[in-house]
Amino acid sequence: MRLDLLFVLAAYGTSLSSAALNYTIVRAANPTTDQQDAYTRIDAAMRLATQRYNKITKRANKQLRVEYNTGVQTADASWSGNIRFGSNRSYMNERTALHEISHTLGVGQRKAFDDKCKSAAWPTALPLLRSWDGQSAKISCGGSHFWPYGLNYDNEFSQRDADRHCLMVDAMLADGMDSY
Repeated sequence: MRLDLLFVLAAYGTSLSSAALNYTIVRAANPTTDQQDAYTRIDAAMRLATQRYNKITKRANKQLRVEYNTGVQTADASWSGNIRFGSNRSYMNERTALHEISHTLGVGQRKAFDDKCKSAAWPTALPLLRSWDGQSAKISCGGSHFWPYGLNYDNEFSQRDADRHCLMVDAMLADGMDSY
């Protein structure tokens, strides 16, 4: 494990996780070549994303139902645990999977998330962010998303920032983002 992640885990007051994110991909009984290719790509993305969340978070617990739906422009997710990937292969990656998983955990899906965003009431997440980005750092929200570390675009992805994304979501869960 990288030293910066170990430092964050120590500062955050946690150890390696007890999170349990699992997923099932809904598959056609007789998949086309297009569907089979999509399932392979989506499975790889979801495997990486759930492994990362499960390795470094404590509170990310959910059974996810994942599907390939050509009617979806990019990808989307709901609080219920459903994640849909559209036909655009450029979104079938770990960054997108991490981002969509955050929606299933409450980002942009729960009133508590919106309330905490409006009031900046993040007693766990904000100090964590400031430990990385300095004392003036703030959590910004809009359009059902947060930043920094929301992984809203592919150019925001790095191994470090993917870890920080998971830790931010876990801290937001500690702050009750999913409570109502």
